[in-house]
Formats: sequence, structure tokens, C-alpha cells
Amino acid sequence: MRRKLSDYFTSKYILIAVCVVCVLFIGVSFITDKVSSPLTNAVAYVVMPIQKGMNYIGLWTNDKYDQLQEVSRLLEENESLHNTVDSLTEENNRLKQDTYELDRLRSLYELDAQYEDYPKVGARIIMTSSDNWYSTFIIDKGREEGIQVDMNVVASGGLVGIVTSVNAHSATVKTVIEDGSFVSGQLIDTGDKCTVEGDIKLMDSGFISVKYFNSSVNVRNGDKIVTSNISDKYLSGILIGYTKDVSLDVNNLTQSGYLVPAVDFEHLQEVLIITKLKDCLLYTSDAADE
Repeated sequence: MRRKLSDYFTSKYILIAVCVVCVLFIGVSFITDKVSSPLTNAVAYVVMPIQKGMNYIGLWTNDKYDQLQEVSRLLEENESLHNTVDSLTEENNRLKQDTYELDRLRSLYELDAQYEDYPKVGARIIMTSSDNWYSTFIIDKGREEGIQVDMNVVASGGLVGIVTSVNAHSATVKTVIEDGSFVSGQLIDTGDKCTVEGDIKLMDSGFISVKYFNSSVNVRNGDKIVTSNISDKYLSGILIGYTKDVSLDVNNLTQSGYLVPAVDFEHLQEVLIITKLKDCLLYTSDAADE
């Protein structure tokens, strides 16, 4: 019985002690809040704007970093697209050049077929005269390739000119548009004779001169003029050009006008050299007659 009473009082004291401690903690907490609240408010007043500013700067910095990353990506993409465009442009130019060269070679092939009775050698122009037109030029074929003086030169369209000098691997060509060039010509339909004269200044307007038609000849614009059979150097039947504005001369005996060359002398790059001379053909013809 005495032990039970002792245990009872012990438990009671423990409970009282716990209650006292709780009350003390509550009191201390209340006093501490009262004391620290002004200090906490003061600190918060100073720190909070700084914290907000730091947060804003952090967000702004992060946003700018993302923007810079996007700009960098776009710049890389733009550079890649530029490289692609440059590559495609280069390829397109190469294809255009190949097509242009193919067209030129096709024209020469057609010209070769047009004058199939004459043996020919192809050549490239490697140097030209100082004027805007190919009035005289040098080709990359010469004596070693069988080229001789007075050989006729043709290109897409018709007659270009004649070889005037030859070196081992090159030759000089004087064209029909050069000053001082004279070619005996004739109307392809009627055989009526004329003379074609070169004129560089007149060529600036796209023409050269055609003279000495008989006054009775009916010459229309666009009539074809070919090399005459009576020419001493030019093979017969090669197209020279087309007549324009032929009219009666002041002497009332002859007619003169203009000739539009069949060849584009401003853009010549390749030519064909007919490797048979007019003298050789005449000699062969005379020998056959005998």
C-alpha cells in the first residue's frame, strides 16, 4: 500500500514538472517574439528589396542567356543556309556553263554537217584584237596541226574569215568584218554578184557593207549572201550574211547597202578551219578536166 502511494506521488510530480516546463517555453517564446519582431521587420525591410532585385537580375540573366543561345543557333543555321545557297549557285552556274558550251559544240557539229564536203579542224580562240569585236584573233592550232595561210574559217552561222599567218601551234585569223577585208559574194537564189567589205565602226551598229550589185538586180531585205565561185581565196557557197537596206547608188549603175553577218562576232569561242585551200580545189578541178 505504501509503495502504491509512493508511485502515485512520483507520477504526479513528473506531470507537474512537465506542465511547468511547457509554461516556461510558452513564456520564453512569447517574450522572444516581442523582442525580435521589430528587428525582424527592420531586416526584412532592407533585405526584401535586395532579394527581389537579385531574383529579377537572375531571371533577366537567364532570359538573356536563352536569347543568346537562340541567336547563336539561328546564326549557325543562317551560315549553313548561306553555304547551301552558295553551293547551289555554283552548281547552277556550272550547269549553265556546261549547257552553253554544249550548245556551242552542237552548233559547230551542225555546221560541220552543213559543209560536209570540206574537211575541217576545230580550234579554240586564245587571243583577240583590242576592239569589242573578234575582228582578228589567234587560234590554238597551227602548222603542226595542218593549218595553212588562206584556209577558210567558219563558225556557227557561216563565214568567219581567213587564216593570214601560221606558227607551229597557233595561227592568226582575219575576219570578214575587219577594215580592209573584201569578199566576193553572190545572192544565193540568183547568183548575182556583189562585194562584201569589212567595217569595224559600222559593225558597232551590227552591219558591214555590201556593194556593187547591178542596178537591175532585185535585192530584198534578208536575202542570203554566200561566197562567190569567182573568189580567189574563199570557197564557194559559204553563208556570209543577210542583206539590209540595199538601194541604188548615185551613179545609177550599181546598188549598195548593208549586210548583217551570219556569225555572232561578239561571242566567238570556237571555230572550224576548212583544211582545203581554194587553189588546191581549182588545181584538182583543172587536172580532172584534162
